[in-house]
Amino acid sequence: MPITPDRKPGEADEEGIIFENRLPGDYPTVGGVRYVDGSFSFRDSLGLFDPRSGSGLSEAQHKALKQLIHLADDWGPFEGFTSGAHLEVTPAGPFPTLFTWWTGVAKTHKIVDELVSYNANKTVNQVTFRVYDSDGTTVLATVTDTYAYTGVFESSRTRVIV
Repeated sequence: MPITPDRKPGEADEEGIIFENRLPGDYPTVGGVRYVDGSFSFRDSLGLFDPRSGSGLSEAQHKALKQLIHLADDWGPFEGFTSGAHLEVTPAGPFPTLFTWWTGVAKTHKIVDELVSYNANKTVNQVTFRVYDSDGTTVLATVTDTYAYTGVFESSRTRVIV
């Protein structure tokens, strides 16, 4: 190993920082950074923070979440759901009012649905999205969009998230 300008083997202090791998549970105090059990840990006034997870969730955990953003707008279920999901559109015709994604054709468990209402000139007035827990009946989140028009053209939209 070559000698550094400070005449010590390895990196000079100004060239890098080496963290000692601490035992599990030996987390930093507020304002601190530690390398604990093979991962970096930071602590701020809100608590511990894992810089790799971003949201505090692993990539697999994030994909498995039943977040409405992943399911709304006619896209339905993707990764994290089993194949065979079934879309039911009612009533049949040019102005359906309910789009429901079920876990299968037996329609035993809802995944997400979209309830649409129309104004007098048959433009969309309001759309409500609901995402369901794995039991197929418990609503986890609801988003309602209310539309405003100038003539037949959408001029604004208000979103309420519950």
